[in-house]
Amino acid sequence: MYASPRVPRACQGREPPLTVHHLNQLLLVCSLVLLVAVAAVRISSRSGLPSLLVYLGIGVLMGQDGIGHIHFNSAEVTQVMGYAALVVILAEGGLGTKWKEVRPVLSSASVLATAGVAVSVGVTAAGAHYLVGLDWRQALIIGAVVSSTDAAAVFSVLRRIPLPARVTGTLEAESGFNDAPVVILVVAFSQAGPVEHWYTLVGEIALELAIGAAVGLAVGWIGSWALRRVALPASGLYPIAVMAIAVTAYAGGALAHGSGFLAVYLASMMLGNAKLPHWPATRGFAEGLGWIAQIGMFVVLGLLVTPHELGDDILPALVIGLVLTMVARPLSVVFSLAPFRVPWQEQVLMSWAGLRGAVPIILATIPMVNGVEGSRRIFNIVFVLVVVYTLIQGPTLPWLARKLRLGEQGEASDLGIESAPLERLRGHLLSVSIPEGSRMNGVEVNELRLPPGAAVTLVVREGKSFVPLPTTVLRHDDELLVVATDPVRDAAERRLRAVAHGGKLADWLGTSGAGSR
Repeated sequence: MYASPRVPRACQGREPPLTVHHLNQLLLVCSLVLLVAVAAVRISSRSGLPSLLVYLGIGVLMGQDGIGHIHFNSAEVTQVMGYAALVVILAEGGLGTKWKEVRPVLSSASVLATAGVAVSVGVTAAGAHYLVGLDWRQALIIGAVVSSTDAAAVFSVLRRIPLPARVTGTLEAESGFNDAPVVILVVAFSQAGPVEHWYTLVGEIALELAIGAAVGLAVGWIGSWALRRVALPASGLYPIAVMAIAVTAYAGGALAHGSGFLAVYLASMMLGNAKLPHWPATRGFAEGLGWIAQIGMFVVLGLLVTPHELGDDILPALVIGLVLTMVARPLSVVFSLAPFRVPWQEQVLMSWAGLRGAVPIILATIPMVNGVEGSRRIFNIVFVLVVVYTLIQGPTLPWLARKLRLGEQGEASDLGIESAPLERLRGHLLSVSIPEGSRMNGVEVNELRLPPGAAVTLVVREGKSFVPLPTTVLRHDDELLVVATDPVRDAAERRLRAVAHGGKLADWLGTSGAGSR
């Protein structure tokens, strides 16, 4: 018979001390949750459901109404963890945003993330007030909370369908931009006392966005400039430095009384398009941190919810979600994109692709922390709304894209290029992978026409390496080592990407690698 250890008299009447045994148990639980979550990604990718629902389900099962019986009701801890996770998610999203796709739609995405949010908040709040019976303060909070879209939820469903660059660029930029104004609105509506002058609130939003944008662009430019000119002693330090710069942008923006979320997204987008050394490793590191942040955030949100309290809030959530999905979101898209002559098919897809994910549930904790009357009901309504309408919209998005004939034929795959600085030689070593679909297949080395100061020094094919001749024909799955001096490094990479997309006659046919990653 195992006997529990005697509690020392000095510790009686107090919480038991944290021991190594407790730490081991915690590590076991966390590792098992991560393994289950990783395995669940495979299931969600086959079913077409966003993985966030699986993570929420894990949290609910571990909660007080589930098999884990874990009692967790701290909205403050949830909010802090949610903000931290959201910083990592926005950083990962910004690092993966291609400037060449966002630049043409930057103005339309900005209008959709600001004026579109205002339309969505107003229409949704009116529906919550007149159809559900919530008072105006609660209705405005819910309208603001659910007006933020989630890029992770959208692209986890659409990653298998090649869409026009204008659609993906608009949705991605909108999801990165609209978090900032929505957070400001929710905080304003959750504070004690009414908002006296609407134009004062608009001015505060504009000021915070301007400060956040300035801080983000400044930190991103300085960080990318430094990382491209400083040769760190180990390649594993580059991903750490990039994420540290992104978090610095958030903290700097927030401390300057600006939008930290906009700052971290813009800084990360600049870093992601700066051709940094060891970029594939950095991208993989950021993606892994993003997955951990999503898993941890959704599990904690699932722990916070109490399923047996949701019964009375299901019908109000369905009504508000119907207003949001069928009226507010389409109106915001039509109103915002009217000046930009976007085809109606793309507007329909963008209206249906307004998936809600992590951000609304996190923002629903703000009124709970501020002690707003009925805040627990607001959280329950938002939770039900996100789950139900993600179940409806998620699996139908690929079908709708095909019906609207918005899928494009697959383009030539881009090269995977990793750069390592050679500080003493004042040059760079480019590691180039030729994927399937690349038009570099069949091109001879001398037909690459690399600028003087750059040369292909080694080819790795089927596990064997050799020094190529000028007449060596390149093939799919080859890996090349290209040495380039500092002055021609960018020109060499542009030429390699141009050949990958347009073949050996790329420049003559007007195909260029400039601007592509």
